Amino acid sequence: MNEFVTEDFDVVIVGAGPVGLMLAAELHLSGVRPLVVDSAHERAREPKAGGIVGQVVRLLDHRGLYQRITGDAEAPRPLEAYLYGGMTLRLHDWPENQLYGFTVHQWDLETRLEERALELGAEIRRGSELVGFEQDADRVTVRLTTGTVRTRYLIGCDGAHSRVRRQAGIVFTGTSSPHPLTYAADAVLSDEHLAELTGDHSTPVGLTYRRTEHGVFACVPAGPGTHRVVTMEWGRQEEHEPVTFDQVRSAVTRVTGREVSMRRPTGTGSHLLRRRTGTSSRLAEHYRRGRVFLAGDAAHAHSSVGAPGLNLGLQDAANLGWKLAAELNGWAPPGLLDTYHAERHLAGRRVMSSSRAQSALLAPGADVTALREVLGDLLADPAAARRIAAMMSGSDVVYPSAAPGGHPSTGRWVADLRVNADGGSVRLAERARHGRPMLLCPPETDTLADTASPWSGRVDLLTVTAAPGAPPRETVLVRPDGYVAWAGTEPAELAAALRTWFGPPSRHV
Repeated sequence: MNEFVTEDFDVVIVGAGPVGLMLAAELHLSGVRPLVVDSAHERAREPKAGGIVGQVVRLLDHRGLYQRITGDAEAPRPLEAYLYGGMTLRLHDWPENQLYGFTVHQWDLETRLEERALELGAEIRRGSELVGFEQDADRVTVRLTTGTVRTRYLIGCDGAHSRVRRQAGIVFTGTSSPHPLTYAADAVLSDEHLAELTGDHSTPVGLTYRRTEHGVFACVPAGPGTHRVVTMEWGRQEEHEPVTFDQVRSAVTRVTGREVSMRRPTGTGSHLLRRRTGTSSRLAEHYRRGRVFLAGDAAHAHSSVGAPGLNLGLQDAANLGWKLAAELNGWAPPGLLDTYHAERHLAGRRVMSSSRAQSALLAPGADVTALREVLGDLLADPAAARRIAAMMSGSDVVYPSAAPGGHPSTGRWVADLRVNADGGSVRLAERARHGRPMLLCPPETDTLADTASPWSGRVDLLTVTAAPGAPPRETVLVRPDGYVAWAGTEPAELAAALRTWFGPPSRHV
């Protein structure tokens, strides 16, 4: 190992995937200097995630990243339909719908997230692998193949096989199954076969899942004229020779029961060709051990059915980022860092349940078919479909709030509002790009402004100009990650909430 002079950083993030890059940007928004290290010398070109689904789309909008990633200058729009275990959820005409989604290659996603992190001043060192670490009461000493660094906090964003998690001694509880055998490839399908295969099973983001007597067929757009094709089969033996495109074609034929015209894409770029055996559903028992934290796949591993991974992981980053910054900047109230595990472990457990349920609904067998028929009838009821959609979006997760009040919005994502800022009325998302807490006051009243003024160095005061439905009567305190910390009308409750989440006053009045 090449030993260099030991360097000091506020935070060291292991893993330069989407979650690590998002966390680096979040920390920089709050004035914290992180170092991101990754064992790979360059970003992986192998295609991975193909889209983002869930409430996290609104988080990306709050940071200006939705527009950067999608090229869409408009606000994100909820999905009118999606799939749960291969069954359609019809969600049109639902004003409270929080199930958003769009397609994106992971390479493109990481490119935009890395650009943003670098713009803010993040340092990313590739080809630097974690060897080990030791922590004491004040610091973590991190040994890398490129040298040694000391840091106040170490964050493992290094995937399901996280070395940080293992060396921290954090148990990864759950189950693993040898099924299904999954093939995946980018392919060009004839229009005729594509129409036959997708039928009425596609969603507004182009995702298709179809269960047959022989397995599951799925596809999603992967570029101009190209689709990402996936098959899942139960009971087939693991194969050990290198995967071929012909094997994928054969798997599609077995699952769909028909010969499908498909060929490999031509041209430059990386095209997916992969085979995997089995699946795991695991959750870290603790997201924190001393000065070491876990986020993203290092904290939770699950099936990709329903595309929950980035929704869960990127929100881990947003939740942890502002809390770490509060601690490092010296104003975090007691116990704030512990709320990271409490809140995100709750969200992780919810995704584990949903992911395992969807995987079970795709499995073969007459009993599963009967279950799908019953559940399909239930999902025809808009109320039932909306409850499932809320679970998939993550909007049904309500963080337990330590602040008094008990308003129904507390612990949930803030509503889509318009506020007065910069001389005019703008969407709240446009005002949230800086990642600061916000106090949103009803129009034509500043009853609680005086109460909040001692926190003005940390919390921005804004007036709501428009809201869905009736104008708001309550003042709303919004955390940097978009969740409501408190809502109400009582000055004493607001002062307590400000202390609970944002520490002692930043100035005296």
